[in-house]
Amino acid sequence: MPPITVARGSTLTIGALSRRTGVNIETIRFYERIGILEKPPRSAGGHRIYRQEQLMRLGFVRRSRELGFSLEEVRRLLQLVDGGRYSCAEVKTITLDHLAEIRRKIADLRRLETTLAAVAGKCRGGKVPDCPIVEALFDPVTLLTPER
Repeated sequence: MPPITVARGSTLTIGALSRRTGVNIETIRFYERIGILEKPPRSAGGHRIYRQEQLMRLGFVRRSRELGFSLEEVRRLLQLVDGGRYSCAEVKTITLDHLAEIRRKIADLRRLETTLAAVAGKCRGGKVPDCPIVEALFDPVTLLTPER
């Protein structure tokens, strides 16, 4: 995705905003509905008119989402920025909390990988109806659920 550039004094339609940020039009509307993006003014013809600030904000949201931040985490980051009184320490706390959650998910995925590999390793892939994979999926005791 090319970097978002700003031309002073220009406005954008929702289609242009979408193209410039790589964010789907429906996603932009969704962000407006949930308050992540301010609802823009409309032209005489009823078209949304976005300012450069909204372009930059949407770019921030897109990059945050690409890094796996939840919408609530993005909202918290934006509240800090919008207040203009944020500290790097506050942003770091949110980021480290997110990083801890990512690491938990990675550990869960590794356990899941190990379990699936073990179950698949028990299967010979034959033409008989007995399949250890199917049996494991029906067995509530099989270690298919990662431990926390």
